[in-house]
Amino acid sequence: MKELQEASRRKGTFLGTLKAIGWAFFGVRGGKGYERDLAQLNPLHVIIIGLLLAALFVVTLVIIVNLVVG
Repeated sequence: MKELQEASRRKGTFLGTLKAIGWAFFGVRGGKGYERDLAQLNPLHVIIIGLLLAALFVVTLVIIVNLVVG
């Protein structure tokens, strides 16, 4: 539990987290960048941005399917 509290106090920025999660969605994050992100990113930011980007991805797919089928 203490580790989770320490992780939530990390000073990673929301924009930096957005960038890291964006690269992860495309699967192109390098080794050094991954290790740096692991040490800096706030887990709460990662969860929020991951959920938002996943929802955006699903909405985009639904729109594309509706355009192609319709």
